[in-house]
Amino acid sequence: MRISTRGRYSTRLMLELAQRYNEGPIFLKDISRAQDISLKYLSQLIMPLKIAGLVKSTRGAHGGYSLARSPEKISLKEIIEAVEGPIKLVDCIDQEDFCDRDDDCITRKIWAEITNDISEKLNRITLKEIARRNNKA
Repeated sequence: MRISTRGRYSTRLMLELAQRYNEGPIFLKDISRAQDISLKYLSQLIMPLKIAGLVKSTRGAHGGYSLARSPEKISLKEIIEAVEGPIKLVDCIDQEDFCDRDDDCITRKIWAEITNDISEKLNRITLKEIARRNNKA
């Protein structure tokens, strides 16, 4: 498993929204400037985050984007899965008939355990925690 630019930049987008959580909606151009990510790329990333229910949009002169929930209720796992898809190291984990060895394949069980560990860790890290760590930097 490799987290792509989509996952990394989406996390930074969400971090910016978390750090400005009580300021109301924020324009993508302001996030672009603050995080040094192209506006065009942010426009592509915001849609899956919105579809996943992590971000909401507001129209009008005072419009923009904001978190759909408070930062402590949004996990890093949710962000990554919204833009990258399910977290899994190998395809056979969630496909029972992936190969003939799936019933007695010890490596499949190991990959499943590791995937579960990664998934649990990402689920425990919230946007609030990421923002807290960022403020210490």
